[in-house]
Amino acid sequence: MTGIAAITMPRWGLTMEEGTLTGWLVGLGEETRQGVDVIEVESTKLAGTVEAPATGILRRQVIAVGQTVPVGALVGVIADADVGDEAIDAFIATFAPVDLDVEEGGASEPRIVSVGEHRINYLRKGGPGPVVLFVHGFGGDAAGWGFVQEVLAADHDTIALDLPGHGASSKAISDGSLAGQAAIVADFLRALDLGPVNLVGHSMGGGVCIALAAAHPDHAASLTLLAPMGLGAEINADYLSTFATAQRRRDVEPALRLLFADEALVTKALAEEVVKYKRVDGVSEALAAIERAILDHGSQKAVLREDLAGLAQPVALLAGAEDRIIPPAPVAALGGTLLPSVGHMPQVEAPDQVIAAIRKVARA
Repeated sequence: MTGIAAITMPRWGLTMEEGTLTGWLVGLGEETRQGVDVIEVESTKLAGTVEAPATGILRRQVIAVGQTVPVGALVGVIADADVGDEAIDAFIATFAPVDLDVEEGGASEPRIVSVGEHRINYLRKGGPGPVVLFVHGFGGDAAGWGFVQEVLAADHDTIALDLPGHGASSKAISDGSLAGQAAIVADFLRALDLGPVNLVGHSMGGGVCIALAAAHPDHAASLTLLAPMGLGAEINADYLSTFATAQRRRDVEPALRLLFADEALVTKALAEEVVKYKRVDGVSEALAAIERAILDHGSQKAVLREDLAGLAQPVALLAGAEDRIIPPAPVAALGGTLLPSVGHMPQVEAPDQVIAAIRKVARA
């Protein structure tokens, strides 16, 4: 119908199935503009805002704050002032939930590939287009790239994997060092018969990407490194230790808050999801093994500045100016970008800047 636009529940990440409305940022009957944030939404992994799909007046708030609905469901209606109430009511009555699997190019289910002694879980979506591989940090998983992967999948072949010990991958750790994990990622790329890919690594995953590109330059087309390990010795070792050992939500939540400049992003659902993961058989042992392999008396064991300097591929370096896990000074010293009001999770707190950086080096 002309002059009517639907606000729908978004999908952030390939595994998101539903979301909870946590706030209206525009009042009923108020004007808004396309691109302005209109609602706040929370999933089990992420929390964020949704922009208005069109300019107009918020004519209907279809669901209430606190209500959980499937992705694609109608949340609100924006319409021009001259659109009658009967037309809006008819629009709501006949609205069919958006099938995001069709609209966004097909469903993407988690997949498993055997890599030596490991079973590696990964999420793949998009294509044809340049391949982008996302490598998460300590305690993370493939689903944590939701804000970034969903957007890039429109014109890239995107893959987010779970490193051993994380997510749905096998939990045995043979070599938890950055170089050891890089070797597994290299084998993963060979198992999928992939040529040079655009590597995107966060924190520990950033160090893994540097080690991978240095040891196997033919696997790397570009690197986008977010608050990467490997640029200096300093790190918040207490955070890693707490995260590795915490088994209760009251212990996990304070650790998770250290990841963000905006601590409100740490929701009860997120903390409970982390606790659920921590209680899976083998996880605590895996995280402890990785911690021992990447730290030495509270400092980073591997310093990869020379490896990074020797790379021929284009590199983008980003870090949050308020990072409380890995100091951002080494990124700044190497000419990287410090993102204001961002902590250790740029892919969550500044996804647009991360996406722009990935696109820039991928084009180069």
